[in-house]
Amino acid sequence: MRLRYIGIAIATLALSASLATAQGRPLSPRGQASTQVGGSYNAEGVYSGGKWIDIDYGRPILRGRTDMFGEGANYATKIYAGAPIWRVGADVTTRIKTEATLVFDGKTLPPGEYSMFADLANPKAWTLVFSNLGAKDTFRQEKANAVWGGYGYTDALDVLRATMTVSEHPVSADQLIVAFTDMTQQGGNLTIWFSDQIATIPFTAR
Repeated sequence: MRLRYIGIAIATLALSASLATAQGRPLSPRGQASTQVGGSYNAEGVYSGGKWIDIDYGRPILRGRTDMFGEGANYATKIYAGAPIWRVGADVTTRIKTEATLVFDGKTLPPGEYSMFADLANPKAWTLVFSNLGAKDTFRQEKANAVWGGYGYTDALDVLRATMTVSEHPVSADQLIVAFTDMTQQGGNLTIWFSDQIATIPFTAR
């Protein structure tokens, strides 16, 4: 009988630990999109001279939602969640760090680290925004010229705004994907895919 009670106690502790772990896991895991451009391979196949571009973002999951973006006058209302702009992710503001100079739509983004947003006012042509606003670690953190997600965003510190082409995809991405696509050593595309919406913008790197 004593062994039975011990077994029950161990099972209960294991279940409690499992539940605690599940409860502590972020609902939108962090993700990173990275690429390296401008380098070359030598005769031995070793790549060198490249410059890194990294995007760090939260990856929300649909969890059965089929109307994430909405339509008509309600387009983007849900994904904004009360903010004036989309953070292109979840939780901490999306950040991009580039060692290369990037050119979007003829506009130059110097090497550095920026917050990245998307203005979804036009459902067929999102506006990609790079800003000198910093990122808060928590919603209530006091930090000058910094925001949590898109809350408190102002265009006063915008560095570059460029238009993305948006299309509806027949396949739905359950978790937000930010990716570099069709890349060469001279540039490629920055692509955002969530639910059935895919937004893309070409860029060159130097």
